[in-house]
Amino acid sequence: MSKYLVTVKPGSSQEKIIQTTPGELTIYLRAKPHDGEANEALVKMLSKHFKIPKTSIQILRGHRSHTKIIEL
Repeated sequence: MSKYLVTVKPGSSQEKIIQTTPGELTIYLRAKPHDGEANEALVKMLSKHFKIPKTSIQILRGHRSHTKIIEL
């Protein structure tokens, strides 16, 4: 299992993942931070990027924050 410090930028014009340092990611999402839409989009994007099932991804901290700790 790996843990990542993730900075989420919701409402962006494009979706992309940038690895800033080992263990840290900045993720740009089109989804807005409303009713958990950005968190759902984040899990879906990480699932595609790392080629793992969505159920293998957990948001440990920061459900309502731009800075999150994610466990894969």
